[in-house]
Amino acid sequence: MRLQLATWPEVDEYLRTYKGIIMPIGSTEQHGPSGLVGTDALTAEAIGQRLGDEVDAYVAPTISVGMAQHHLGFSGSMTLKPSTLLLVIKDMVDSLTVHGFERFFFVNGHGGNIATVTAAFSEVYADSSLGGASNRAPVKCALHNWFMMPGVVKLAEELYGDAEGSHATASEVAVTYALFPETAARVRNAPMEPGTAPDGDIYDAADYRRSFPDGRIGSNPTLAKAEHGEKFMQVAVDDLAKLYREFMGS
Repeated sequence: MRLQLATWPEVDEYLRTYKGIIMPIGSTEQHGPSGLVGTDALTAEAIGQRLGDEVDAYVAPTISVGMAQHHLGFSGSMTLKPSTLLLVIKDMVDSLTVHGFERFFFVNGHGGNIATVTAAFSEVYADSSLGGASNRAPVKCALHNWFMMPGVVKLAEELYGDAEGSHATASEVAVTYALFPETAARVRNAPMEPGTAPDGDIYDAADYRRSFPDGRIGSNPTLAKAEHGEKFMQVAVDDLAKLYREFMGS
């Protein structure tokens, strides 16, 4: 249930019974020679929308540009500074709180967002704790990374083993191939050497490009298949639906 496709009277009606909303967040950044620049946002959006259908919850517009400064050595990558992203998240939460939303369930597709999103939650809570708590709805925020759901991790291990990697992973590439099969046909055979990329740490953008020249870290996305992507989305939604219902009952 996409919030953008609702009317304001429909949102009013929803809020008479429900106080939760799903907030997809991702990134716009390189994902190796065969991965889409929008992978993290596109996967979070698709899984968030499927989750919304599963639990009958509204899904907010996706935050599609995240904290990805370390990818700026690769064309097409975009970033928000942590301070900017923090304010975007807080403003979105505060806006929806005005209308009566109280539970914000973030579905994240990008590891680089985690620190900033949790810091934004602290800013939201600080407004209540430092003053005006009696005048504000009991807001609660949760962050869950779809790619770290137990079902996703287990399936990736079964399908790819160590070749899953940590960036431009086979699992996230598989999800985009399921969502955009025509695009997959165009990009999936891009040359990559070696087959499984090296692993290691990253720092700033120049260090990343120097250490991992094709953008991948530890992964072999040539193993990705569209049918795998459908399975990843289903197990992610299964795990997230349980967490959402627990969160709404808390």
